[in-house]
Amino acid sequence: MTTLRFEPKVGTGAQESLESHVRPLYDHPAGRRLFIGELVHTERTQPAPGSDKEPLVKVRIVSLEIPNQEQEEHVREALRFLYLQRTARGTLDDDGQLELDEQTLRLTGGLLAYVETARLEAGVRHWASYARRVSQTTELSATEARQELKNLADALAALHSDTRKPSTNH
Repeated sequence: MTTLRFEPKVGTGAQESLESHVRPLYDHPAGRRLFIGELVHTERTQPAPGSDKEPLVKVRIVSLEIPNQEQEEHVREALRFLYLQRTARGTLDDDGQLELDEQTLRLTGGLLAYVETARLEAGVRHWASYARRVSQTTELSATEARQELKNLADALAALHSDTRKPSTNH
């Protein structure tokens, strides 16, 4: 696995946006600040083949902005959404419908857009894994491969709630 390291020096623009927050952070040791930022790749180390060292990539924060109190909840909402999208999980029920797991449902807060995003993310992750497994099967006939592709297309259409008849002209 590649190791990530942050360079201690930040870009000039990032440093400028941090200046007004340095003293308040110093005065409150348990203080926190939410930010939106951008990383840039600055260096990489590629170990020689057979080496027991891990690859390494160094990054620097080149820009960042810290929201004011009125903006903070909007940035937190974006953070929660991105986390939900990255971690969405679910399983298929007996009818082949995707059911989100408990943790994912909790993260959605019942918001329809979040539920749908999580459902699609978990479904795509599941069917991508299925497609990888099928693609590694070496003993499929052409007919079986076509059937697996049809199964995958049907599953993706169901995930998308696409109830239209499949097209026969490609």
